[in-house]
Amino acid sequence: MRLKKQFRKNFQILLLLGVIFLFFATPLRNLLNQEILSSWLQRLGIWAVPLFIFTYVLVTVLGLPITIHTLTGGVVFGLGWGIVWSTLAATLGAVGAFCLTRYLFLDWAMAKFGQHKLLRKWHQALDRNPFFLVLSLRFAPIAPFNMINFLLALTPIDLKIYTLATLIGVIPGTIAYTWLGTSGKTALQGSDASSFILASVFLVLLSVSPLLFKRLWK
Repeated sequence: MRLKKQFRKNFQILLLLGVIFLFFATPLRNLLNQEILSSWLQRLGIWAVPLFIFTYVLVTVLGLPITIHTLTGGVVFGLGWGIVWSTLAATLGAVGAFCLTRYLFLDWAMAKFGQHKLLRKWHQALDRNPFFLVLSLRFAPIAPFNMINFLLALTPIDLKIYTLATLIGVIPGTIAYTWLGTSGKTALQGSDASSFILASVFLVLLSVSPLLFKRLWK
C-alpha cells in the first residue's frame, strides 16, 4: 500500500513536470510573450475571449507569471472588458492551482513546505479572520500570486472563502495592470502619456499597501 501511494505521488509530480516541459518545448511558450500573445488574440475575433481565459488559467495553474496576460488584456480588450476577463481568469486559475495542490499534491507539498514560517503565521490569522487574510494577501499586486495559491492550499481554509476573497482581492491589481496595458498602448501610439503615468502611480500605491495590513502578521 505504501509503495502504491508513493508511486502515485511520484507519477503526479512527473506528470506536472512533463506538462511544464511541454509548455516550454512547444509554441505554448509564446503565451509568455506579450507581443505574440496580443497578435494571436487580435486575429481570433469572437474566439479571443475564451482563448484568453483558457490560457490565463493554464499559466496560473502551472505557476507561471500572469502579468503578461493581464497587460495583454488591457491592450486587446480595453480597460473595462480587460478588467472583467482578467479578474475572472485570475480567480479561476487561482482556484485551479489551489485544488491541484490540495487534492493531488498535498502530501508531497506538506512534506516539503509544511513547516514554512508563513504557514504558521497564516494558521494563526485563519483562526481570527480567514477572509481578511486572503483579501490582504491578494490586495498587493507585487505579492507572489502563485506562491499564495500554493501555500494557502496547505491550510484548512474553506474553498468558498478562498474563492470569494480572491475574486475581490485581485480586482485592484487587475485594474492597475490592465490600465497600464491600455494606457501604455495609447502612449506608444503618440497620445498623451498622462494616463500611463497615473496607472503607474496607482500600481506603486497598491504595491505598498501591505503596510496597511501589517497588524495581521503580528
